[in-house]
Amino acid sequence: MRMLITGGAGFIGSHLAHALLGAGHDVFVLDDLSTGSIDNIEPLKTHPRFGYVIDSIANEPLLAEHIDRCDVVFHLAAAVGVKLIVEAPVHTIETNVAGTEIVLRHAAKKRKLVIITSTSEVYGKSTALPFREDANLVLGSTRQHRWAYACSKAIDEFLALAYWKERRLPVIIVRLFNTVGPRQSGRYGMVVPNFVRQALAGDPITVFGTGTQSRSFGYVGDVVWGIAALANEPRAVGDVFNLGNDGEITIRELAELVKTMTASDSEIVTIPYERAYESGFEDMPRRVPDLTKAKNLIGYDPRVQLPEILTRVIEHERDGQRV
Repeated sequence: MRMLITGGAGFIGSHLAHALLGAGHDVFVLDDLSTGSIDNIEPLKTHPRFGYVIDSIANEPLLAEHIDRCDVVFHLAAAVGVKLIVEAPVHTIETNVAGTEIVLRHAAKKRKLVIITSTSEVYGKSTALPFREDANLVLGSTRQHRWAYACSKAIDEFLALAYWKERRLPVIIVRLFNTVGPRQSGRYGMVVPNFVRQALAGDPITVFGTGTQSRSFGYVGDVVWGIAALANEPRAVGDVFNLGNDGEITIRELAELVKTMTASDSEIVTIPYERAYESGFEDMPRRVPDLTKAKNLIGYDPRVQLPEILTRVIEHERDGQRV
């Protein structure tokens, strides 16, 4: 089969491209490199079943051409990272909502299967943990730019499911929970690569907020396996699935674990949210997925746990420093 990945030069997209090639598919990547990197797909360029173009999904004639040629669209192109979201809310909303609408509209013409990557951010300030796919979404005030990303991705989900209901466009929505692993950039606030790089450099490990907020970190290899498996499961069409890992750790504990595993002398310091982002910034105190739905349908069972994830990220960063 021929697979199109929008945002395929990004962290998750490039790992997905590698996995799909390994499964015997033809893979084509469309990415404008706004947050992705050509380095992520450099090892794939010589593969006989891989192709790419550096352009935006806003280039509708180009997008339409490649949707026509593919069997499945994996739509990963989006504004990502809390730092970018807070600093550029207009870009975030326009990229996520308008971009997804363009992809769905062109895919609907030929009824091509579309996998929409959403986010655990859509659960917002809900306290009904672990988060189930059918749970209510509890977002903060529209005056807090921090919630623009969650809202834009929720609109993406509503729009995708509307295309399925009204136009019978096959869609599958995956909500990703803090996906981490080698090649992830820390430029936009991703906590694991930032902690690892700070620890290896002997710089202060900067914990935003109190550090008591907790997250569940899923390995990118487990997550892309889940995405690919759902795309191959007809019963997943028209539905929403959590993907990630349900192991929970506070951000302070994460910083301490990174410091220990890197044998770093770095000091762990806390930075108030208003200094890190903006005044009145609100965070999700906990973020834990209920993975029952994906487990029952495709046998999703994350195999790589946090210590091994960190080992792989640390090795990757050390290799990069030696280059």
